[in-house]
Amino acid sequence: MLDFLSSSFLGESVSKFVHETGFAQLFLQEGGYKYLIMIAVGCFFLYLAIKHKFEPMLLVPIGFGIIIGNIPMVTGHGIGIYEEGSVLNYLYFGVRYGVYPPLIFLGVGAMTDFSSLISNPKLMLIGAAAQIGIFAAYMGALALGFPANEAGSIAIIGGADGPTAIFLTSRLAPEYMGAIAICAYSYMALVPVIQPPVMRLLTSSRERLIKMRPPRAVSSTEKILFPIIGFLLTTFVVPDAIPLLGMLFLGNLLKESGVVKRLATTASNQLIDIMTILIGITVGASTQASVFLTPKTLGIFVLGACSFFIATMGGVLFVKLMNLFLKEGNKINPLIGNAGVSAVPAAARVSQDMGIRYDRSNYLLMHAMGPNVAGVVGSAVAAGILLSFLG
Repeated sequence: MLDFLSSSFLGESVSKFVHETGFAQLFLQEGGYKYLIMIAVGCFFLYLAIKHKFEPMLLVPIGFGIIIGNIPMVTGHGIGIYEEGSVLNYLYFGVRYGVYPPLIFLGVGAMTDFSSLISNPKLMLIGAAAQIGIFAAYMGALALGFPANEAGSIAIIGGADGPTAIFLTSRLAPEYMGAIAICAYSYMALVPVIQPPVMRLLTSSRERLIKMRPPRAVSSTEKILFPIIGFLLTTFVVPDAIPLLGMLFLGNLLKESGVVKRLATTASNQLIDIMTILIGITVGASTQASVFLTPKTLGIFVLGACSFFIATMGGVLFVKLMNLFLKEGNKINPLIGNAGVSAVPAAARVSQDMGIRYDRSNYLLMHAMGPNVAGVVGSAVAAGILLSFLG
């Protein structure tokens, strides 16, 4: 009977169909069980996003993208994300060549209010201090034997900025795009879990109760001049950061100028939503088990975690250092130090939640937004520095 079926057109068709199903490929491909592991990871991301609301805008498309990318299949049909000419491969072009991150930065800029940073410029130093995690991870990766280009891509995870990580990795280590992007976005989503223990460990009960002066009112002229001056100052120092910082400050100028509201609305809503969907799905789909589950990937996740912890510690400890030189009444609550990482506005919300936990009248959100938006600029500058050294 089997011989008859295999010799007939119908038998061959059925046999070919069965052979090419995901179920068959799961057993036929070497290490097929890895696909199930990655599908479980994708489902876990969806669980965190839907059940616990951990950055659902990021984790829902990424989680489902992981599932999409890990359906076992026969290559050559133009379906997989790494197959030239496939739809997913075309969409992945924006990740592989760093097209999506600047567009996301345009939307971020159009959504961002720099008032808290303009009113208290010294908060910018906190955002700069938090970037220590990037350079500490870079040195750690080099010490563990990673090549300089890969070490640079791993290090940027400490900035807690997914688009920046993608932009830099697309130029330095594109073969590790999936691992580094997933790592960066994972830690961004887990900010409410990772940062509070570090903040409690490094601050005293008295420091957590510090109340900061309300930010001063910022004029519209200051808001308009800030993106222009900020762009000139940062990119004259680090020209390699122009694609990210140019779009970030342009988006902010669209918002603050008040004369192109349609453009600002499009950038801060439709554009950034579309880019988030595309980058989430394609980054998730790039985590095919055959290229993702390797010892180096695990090393990237460990180094990325260390980088993120060091960045959080750097921000908190730098505030404590600043307070040694500030008079009473001008001191900064070190609970906003964590916001120096670039996870906007999740890190600032953590500062706010921690503040009201110890004093229900202590609202830190607006203060924390200062170092938080400074962290966005700081991580882009750090990426530019690494790119200039290693690109």
